[in-house]
Amino acid sequence: MRITDLLAPEAIELGVALASKNDAIEKLISLHDGAGNLSDVEGYRSAILAREAQGTTAIGEGMAIPHAKTDAVAHPALAAITVPDGVDYEAPDGQPSKLLFMIAAPSDGEVHLEVLARLMTMLMDVDWRNKLLGAASAEEFLKLIDDKEREKFPEETADEAPAAAAPAAAAAGDDDRYRVLAVTACPTGIAHTYMAAEALVQQAEKMGIRLKAETNGSGGAKNILTKDEIAAADGIIVAADKNVEMARFDGRRVVITKVADGINKPEELINRALAGDAPVYHHSGGAGEAAGDSAEGESVGRQIYKHLMEGVSHMLPFVVAGGIFIALAFLIDTIMGAPQDGGFGSNTPIAAWFKGIGGVSFGFMLAILGGYIGRSIADRPGLLVGFVGGAMAAAGCTFADPSGQSVSAGFLGALLAGFVGGYFMLWFEKVCEHIPQALDGMKPMLIFPLVGLAFIGLFMCAVNPIMIIINQGISDFLNSLGDAKILLGILLGGMMAIDMGGPINKAAYLFGVASIELGNYDMMAAVMIGGMVPPLAIALACTLFKDRWTETELKSAPVNWVMGLSFITEGAIPYAAADPLRVIPACVVGSAVAGAISMMFGCTLMAPHGGIFVFAVVGNWPMYLVALACGTVVGALMLRILKKPVTPAEEKLAEEIAAEA
Repeated sequence: MRITDLLAPEAIELGVALASKNDAIEKLISLHDGAGNLSDVEGYRSAILAREAQGTTAIGEGMAIPHAKTDAVAHPALAAITVPDGVDYEAPDGQPSKLLFMIAAPSDGEVHLEVLARLMTMLMDVDWRNKLLGAASAEEFLKLIDDKEREKFPEETADEAPAAAAPAAAAAGDDDRYRVLAVTACPTGIAHTYMAAEALVQQAEKMGIRLKAETNGSGGAKNILTKDEIAAADGIIVAADKNVEMARFDGRRVVITKVADGINKPEELINRALAGDAPVYHHSGGAGEAAGDSAEGESVGRQIYKHLMEGVSHMLPFVVAGGIFIALAFLIDTIMGAPQDGGFGSNTPIAAWFKGIGGVSFGFMLAILGGYIGRSIADRPGLLVGFVGGAMAAAGCTFADPSGQSVSAGFLGALLAGFVGGYFMLWFEKVCEHIPQALDGMKPMLIFPLVGLAFIGLFMCAVNPIMIIINQGISDFLNSLGDAKILLGILLGGMMAIDMGGPINKAAYLFGVASIELGNYDMMAAVMIGGMVPPLAIALACTLFKDRWTETELKSAPVNWVMGLSFITEGAIPYAAADPLRVIPACVVGSAVAGAISMMFGCTLMAPHGGIFVFAVVGNWPMYLVALACGTVVGALMLRILKKPVTPAEEKLAEEIAAEA
């Protein structure tokens, strides 16, 4: 599919005057909507803003490529605008963005990635970019794209990979090997990945050097480097902001940097790779290193947090989907009037189906958590020990009963399995570096699995009884709290609002998930409602107290209604970042109030996500709505009290900052 197939004339507007990044986003969304590219405008806006919250999508050099992949998109499409005076899109080089493309990608399919790679390739031509900026009509704009696409990708090679992922064709003399190899990757695997690859390819061609670039996009790795190419190369560049496969570069000189340097400093990187003075990379057995983010430069706490989040991110889909299915089973039995006895949730056939399927998904939780923590620490050798250890924690295996017992070692047991098993395998890999080379082929398939399984089996059978006692003690303690649970609701609700998606927020959320496994569903209810309040409180405050906010903040506020009701706390982050000393305390108070009321009235939640969409399965949902409303109102009133009215001078300054280059 060509770029001109995705970009309709009605989705192009030239010579636009914009005051802010938010205005640019709204303009591009309106073009998509007008062209019929979206099935849910608010859903798409939420996805775009969520992506921007991760980091700006401005490329630099006057370009920005905002993008989102979501079910709110009807079909793959592009929208484009030119801004002659530029708009501050928070570009890494500080320059205003004058040429903006917005990508709308549906959740199913990856065709947009190939088209994006083409777009990135073409945008690296400065003269062509200037022609686009000077286009007098949408038709001329499209024709420039069509001509360039035909030049860069003639019909006879239309089915080949785009040049952004292709090796440079230039050769130095008769040397037909790739002197420099590169790997590019960004967190979302869309724009920056291909821009960096194309910049390196183009610079290598200018220098008469053969360079091959592997792109680690969201559709998977393309143009993968081979073992022979790695062995023959003079130097290797890894320009990445996420983990990439690094074990293959062990013993080679590797320039490791961020993906933005691949775009902005290609010549410098190539020269460093060829100079032969880059550090020799020694693989430690971990799952990979992101550019500029090696383990050596991180605190132990940061490393542990990253490994934990790796396990949690893989675990959550199983927990969320399984938990909602189980909650639906209870809801169906309730509607059908089934007795709330020991078989509650399985008394009717349809409820039993939901509970059975949900139970299977939910049952993977601890194994997935332990497995991916272990993998994050020790790569593939850590996967087996973590999975088995997590499963043994779930089953409560002991020396007396190796097959398991009725009491689980739970969340804590799975965490212990992942970390201890992962670090053991990391140590064992180093030990095995000294065994005869002839046994290297046996290590990944025989030695590592056998030793790892034996270790984790012994370890978990030894520690599970202790973990079972601890878990049982925690459960008994929570059940005995009575009215004191209100204090726990205050704590959990407040924690959800302190850093809004950061480590403290995640700690509270994980406590809620772990409590579900222990059968304490009121904790999860307090956690979710605490996470819903901050965006809702800000949206309400912007609606009622407009004099406390800048025009830009007021325009962005409506989306917070959607994000708050969907349990996406991160919607409050831009407001908290702009005025943390006032916004964060107000949100914490509102969330704490909501958590306390939820606990006070015994509200429960068996689904660990979903926001208002799972309120039907909330225990005592009327009071849960009351708790949410009270927390939102209190948070909004706190914002009214703490924030001072925006003066005309402050408003003017905000507008100037947003508009100036």
